Amino acid sequence: MKIEIKNEKLIYYREFDLNSDIDLSNTDITSLPNNMKVKGNLILFYTNIEVLPENLEVNGNLDLSNTEISSLPESLKVIGGINLYDTEIKALPDNLQLGGDLILRFTKIKVLPKNLQVNGNLDLSFTKIKVLPKNLKVGGNLKLSNTDISSLPDNMKVNGYLDLSNTDITSLPENLEVNGNLDLSSIKITSLPKNLKVNGDLDLSFTDISSLPENLKVKGSIDLSNTKIKKENIPKHLIDKCNRYEE
Repeated sequence: MKIEIKNEKLIYYREFDLNSDIDLSNTDITSLPNNMKVKGNLILFYTNIEVLPENLEVNGNLDLSNTEISSLPESLKVIGGINLYDTEIKALPDNLQLGGDLILRFTKIKVLPKNLQVNGNLDLSFTKIKVLPKNLKVGGNLKLSNTDISSLPDNMKVNGYLDLSNTDITSLPENLEVNGNLDLSSIKITSLPKNLKVNGDLDLSFTDISSLPENLKVKGSIDLSNTKIKKENIPKHLIDKCNRYEE
């Protein structure tokens, strides 16, 4: 098949190759046909799309950023990731599973669906998210900066970095494990939990934390700038990793 846009409508011709990427960005397209299958990426940013068709399948990534999309159909299947940056999205279908990233930055979403699984990065920054679901699985980075998040589920593991800067978090769950960096800068936390494990860097700058727990494990560096932590309140095995603390 071949595709072209006439009078803001999608017109098909048999030469159109659905085996490659489809880039409709910055067009006046308003709708797509039902049962559409794309083997590559489907790029729709800066279009007039408001609703996706039923049974849409995208083997690559789906880019809906800067559109008026407010919901996704239950029948949607995306093998890669979904970019919903700066859209009107308010809810996601239950049991959504993505092989790539999920970008929800600057959206109106407040609640994540049950059994959400994101094998790439999950960006929730600048949203109204307050709580994460218990069975949330994130294979990459989790960005929660500038959200209304106030708590995290117990025994949480993040395979990438975890950014909690400028959130309402006041405490971390027991047995939290972060394989990348953990950014806690500018939050109201006053202590760290037992068995916290960070395989990257730990940023505690601009917090009211006054001491570090003995069993804290950090493989990277620890930023203590603008905290009340003094050298005497730092476990010996962490002294060499810390910077900008009070003598």
